[in-house]
Amino acid sequence: MREFDYSKFRDRTWDNEILSYIAKIHEYKGKQELYLRQKLVELNRLIEIAKIQSTEASNSIEGIVTTSARLKQLVADKTTPKNRDEKEILGYRNVLNLVHENYDVISVRSGYILQLHRDLLKFTNFSYGGKFKTTPNEISMTLESGEKRVLFRPLEPFETEAAVDTICDSYQKALDNEFVDELILIPCFILDFLCIHPFNDGNGRMSRLLTLLLLYRSGYFVGQYISIEKAIADTKEAYYDSLRRADIGWHEGTNDPKPFIRYMLGVILSCYREFESRMNAAQASGAKSTSYDIVKSYVSEKVGRFTKQEVLEGCPSLGSSSVEAAIKKLVDDGTIIRIGLGRRTMYVRSDAVDRSQRPNK
Repeated sequence: MREFDYSKFRDRTWDNEILSYIAKIHEYKGKQELYLRQKLVELNRLIEIAKIQSTEASNSIEGIVTTSARLKQLVADKTTPKNRDEKEILGYRNVLNLVHENYDVISVRSGYILQLHRDLLKFTNFSYGGKFKTTPNEISMTLESGEKRVLFRPLEPFETEAAVDTICDSYQKALDNEFVDELILIPCFILDFLCIHPFNDGNGRMSRLLTLLLLYRSGYFVGQYISIEKAIADTKEAYYDSLRRADIGWHEGTNDPKPFIRYMLGVILSCYREFESRMNAAQASGAKSTSYDIVKSYVSEKVGRFTKQEVLEGCPSLGSSSVEAAIKKLVDDGTIIRIGLGRRTMYVRSDAVDRSQRPNK
């Protein structure tokens, strides 16, 4: 069976790009602690938004979807699931909440991972929730011709339990002995977890939940406020490409994890930048700023089309009615232009559109 020993990273050299990512994330971590001490009201709003986005994004990567309205109701615990997809979405929401609220007492051990997987599939009729796979699985893609191409063959079922035990033990040992920075260690653990592919179903979603768990346990809380899962979903092609390049030679132990490390660090850094941007906007708005001022400041930085929902997410100090009123005023005074009607309504800055292309009022 493939061996797992994260102590080998102690003597490994890392390129300047990876080291630069780590240095910048460490810097943002320090700023994060400052924001958290201030206990801004906006933080609670960001948590609500991130939970919805994380639940939606992580499931949509696997083709599990529902309507926006139903999703919000499920996350807010105001409805019951109507179909299989919604049952899986509800399971993800529950485990996400569990990780958010109890990360410090959820150990990185196979027993805990099995229990999280059990809860992920709790509302489905699947019998394998909380159990390692019993049949071989594979990572594949379907070509336009309809042909199925196998991209990677994970470990066999009989190898799975021992492999998960080993990566958990090796991870904890490397962490305790500070063999390597956690920001390198975490992507390596997640990469091995995905290559082991320990479950019949739910491996991708579990990997993203474990990413949050490991980050929180190491003091990187940005995923509570800015959805890491959404950042992955928005760059899904790069995500799969980094995995493909990082798992070459994995069974022989000759693979290079740097493509996946680089990708994940880029995602984490982008989330920290977004977090800082939103906190700075909240602080700059000040007590004397009106909702109109706050929204105008936000949209002045937007490039391309945007929706009311994006404005609401970008201005966490404001409620829906305040954002709606501010947008209406911005349209009326010509600062932004409305495009489309109803649910398809979008907006764009007026200075981005030629006068000849502007709609008549």
